[in-house]
Amino acid sequence: MGRRNLLLCFDAFGTLFKPRQPIAEQYAAVARECGLNGFTTEQLQAAFKTAFSGESKAHPNYGRATGMGAEKWWTNVIHKTFQHLIGASRKLPEALAPRLLHRFSSREGYSLAPQVDSLLRSLKHRRQQQQRSSIAVGVITNSDDRVPSILSSLGLRVSPLRFGSSIKPVDPSSHDEYDIDLLCLSYDVGFAKPDRRIFDAAEDMANQLLPAAAAQEEGKPVRVSNSGPATEDAASLLKLYVGDEFEKDVVGARDAGWNAVFVGTDADIGGQDIDMLDLDRLDTSGLEEVFPDKDTSPVTIRADSTQAFLKWLIERSAAGG
Repeated sequence: MGRRNLLLCFDAFGTLFKPRQPIAEQYAAVARECGLNGFTTEQLQAAFKTAFSGESKAHPNYGRATGMGAEKWWTNVIHKTFQHLIGASRKLPEALAPRLLHRFSSREGYSLAPQVDSLLRSLKHRRQQQQRSSIAVGVITNSDDRVPSILSSLGLRVSPLRFGSSIKPVDPSSHDEYDIDLLCLSYDVGFAKPDRRIFDAAEDMANQLLPAAAAQEEGKPVRVSNSGPATEDAASLLKLYVGDEFEKDVVGARDAGWNAVFVGTDADIGGQDIDMLDLDRLDTSGLEEVFPDKDTSPVTIRADSTQAFLKWLIERSAAGG
């Protein structure tokens, strides 16, 4: 793969982690623990959808657009959901919103996709052994600022580098300490997938992070500019985005010039007409064969799981791809 650095980014919800049980069932269970009942899970789900939609219109981007903030925004959604179910005259338990907020900011509400933590560490280790190119692993997600705490709670080592953070220049000595090197949340960027600007934001962050990390490993001086650290011989970038929603993740990534990995089935595509390579048929293919280092159109791969794609990528790295 020569001097091509790798920028590997993931969607969060549904790709890196999933709810332990359906969200409406978890809401209902917490409500019952707080003494609320008299409604079905289906009624709760419908009430939640209405509350979520109304709050999104009144206070876009999880409240960031109007200065409310995500915690207050979600508290409003929770209160409006249950107030609709029990009636405006009844008072909601004080513990209800805090307990739900805590649950869905941690491993209490979510579980990590199988082996993601160990596979990411193995991938980084393999590419470091090659000493030919660097890797940055990121998260690009349409979400609020709870994502870092969820990932950390699930056992991943998460860098503090978020879009808009004041960490400049990036400290290259800390690069290898993390499983997740950078986070691009729609909450911070102000644009959500499939808008290409959130993908561009992640690429800009990687263009600061990767040259500095590579320069330190090779003992070369790092030049720091307003756009971040750089070296005189910066490598080209192979951009891969992994997600489970076809329109937001695959179409959005491709339109932004990224190669895409769709985690799902053919039935999840929804009739979209797009050429895809099936991961199961790429067992003997190297990265250069699948992702040519030329001005070609983005490639899309379909994989059964995040775990399956990471195993394939590790095997290609072990083979020198």
